[in-house]
Amino acid sequence: MSEHQNVKDMVKAKYSEIALQDKADNQASCCGASCCSTEVYNIMSDDYLQMEGYNPDADLGLGCGLPTQFAKIKKGDVVIDLGSGAGNDCFIARHETGETGKVIGIDFTPAMIERARTNAEVRGFNNVEFRQGDIEKMPVTANVADVIVSNCVLNLVPNKNAVIGEMYRVLKPGGHFSISDIVLEGPLPKKIQQAAEMYAGCVAGAIQKQVYLELIEANGFVNLMVQKEKVITIPDDILANYLTTEEIETFKQSNTGIYSITVYAEKPQGEACCAPGCCS
Repeated sequence: MSEHQNVKDMVKAKYSEIALQDKADNQASCCGASCCSTEVYNIMSDDYLQMEGYNPDADLGLGCGLPTQFAKIKKGDVVIDLGSGAGNDCFIARHETGETGKVIGIDFTPAMIERARTNAEVRGFNNVEFRQGDIEKMPVTANVADVIVSNCVLNLVPNKNAVIGEMYRVLKPGGHFSISDIVLEGPLPKKIQQAAEMYAGCVAGAIQKQVYLELIEANGFVNLMVQKEKVITIPDDILANYLTTEEIETFKQSNTGIYSITVYAEKPQGEACCAPGCCS
């Protein structure tokens, strides 16, 4: 089995476990952004409470930003959410796009898809659809989306370039994306890079910020901008699971930066598909 497939299997197993938890259990074990820090994938989530269309039952606290806040969604838009989880960003996008629009959530974890579909059904959201699939090869035809959003997902994917190429393929000419992700400036300690929990928590799978932005431009996107950036600090009680006290101090003094960024870019007008390698 390839290293990439091993990573995918590990992420799927972890997020299946989270999807099957009750909301109360998830809060008790993970505590969200403002409480205890026993789970790395919950220390970086932003507060959705002021967002129109927010549904607490669909928020598992797994994000690192508020991409739908910056996504410039208009009434009637077709919106795709990559790594849609229990449906949180999809339901906010639905509020923005209205009854005349459509929202498609893509997630490769069956338990997340089932949970999201249940959340949509009980709310009577007929224009929100959830599709199981790998965002490295999306189950969507080309040139269908006005907007793509994603919240702390690309850092979980081994082949980030493939995902960005797919984003270009499925966006309409003139369409755009707003995605939140974790990026780095400087190296991580090897013990963190190799820790499965730190990968599932979006840290070990993060790449250098400059490389991340260059991948977006290399796939043909234009008008790239960083809409928001915040520093992510990993608490000592989490670092202590992987590093000695001396190694923690060395890491803190290394000036390595871990950041949540929300990035916007557009597919050029008149470009029906083709970023390098996206047409077949």
